[in-house]
Amino acid sequence: MTDDEFYEALQEFVGRQVGPPAVGPDHVNAPMIRHWCDAIGDENPVYLDETAARESVHGQLVAPPTMLQAWVMPSVKSSGRDPNSVYEQMNQLLFSRGFTSVVATNSEQTYHRYLHVGDEISVTTVIESISPEKTTGLGAGHFVTTRQDYLDADGEVVGSMMFRIIRFRPPAKPAPARPKRPEASTTHDNAWWFDALQAGELRVQRCADCSTLRHPPGPMCPTCSSLRWDSVAAPASGTIHSLAVVHYPVVPSFEYPLPVVLVDVDGPDGTAGTAGIRMIMNTADSEPASVVIGARVRIEVRDADDPSIDGAARLPFAIVENPS
Repeated sequence: MTDDEFYEALQEFVGRQVGPPAVGPDHVNAPMIRHWCDAIGDENPVYLDETAARESVHGQLVAPPTMLQAWVMPSVKSSGRDPNSVYEQMNQLLFSRGFTSVVATNSEQTYHRYLHVGDEISVTTVIESISPEKTTGLGAGHFVTTRQDYLDADGEVVGSMMFRIIRFRPPAKPAPARPKRPEASTTHDNAWWFDALQAGELRVQRCADCSTLRHPPGPMCPTCSSLRWDSVAAPASGTIHSLAVVHYPVVPSFEYPLPVVLVDVDGPDGTAGTAGIRMIMNTADSEPASVVIGARVRIEVRDADDPSIDGAARLPFAIVENPS
């Protein structure tokens, strides 16, 4: 459908009535008038005082003209639109061209007479006009104007309203950049380990006296109580000891579901699990079904965030090897 054909199709809705007349759920009544006046601070006695109203030119209580629309508002439970109505057919045509967003722009009401307590009000709605495509600050769209005529029980028009909206195509928004992960909580004892990761190295702390490996890093050897230590490169392999798959709470820095694995790191000679240390890490390049206890993994230090982000982290990731 060309742009001209699309506009012509829209014009076929102009002049059509939107469904049958809608009858207000309540007659014009004093309690609703009182609530309205209380809400907006209107103390005009012809709306609130029966004696004053009888002595006025109206001869009886009348409703504030600005309540016109209030008398025909449906209840919340019954306010859904008929998907087959003329108005919804027009909307679907607009949606087909991406005009999915809406905002009201203006309305004008005209009052022909005051409404009296006891009046039964109904409304008919007609699509008055649909503009050619316009460019606005919100995006390109079409202004849709409807006219509501309000009638009493005798069919007399007591007021009308012109109501205008714009159905517009929201401008495309670039996907927001994923924020960097929360920063590690570093201390004097473990900062060196994170510094090594930033340099692309996965290292393990080693006691300088008894050569026991330990992780997480700490100030004292748990085997011989020595305070002297150095570090060695960690083997790039291991076995999943346990795991959890996180679904909630959702943190924008991560993709979900989020597997978190505890890996038994291989010994320095490559023997499975003989290092006696375990490390927590996320997985990468692994099908969810392959992330299971006992799976062999390759360990790689990778960028955990966009490298262009200042302070972006590098962390160890587990990649399942030869999933069955």
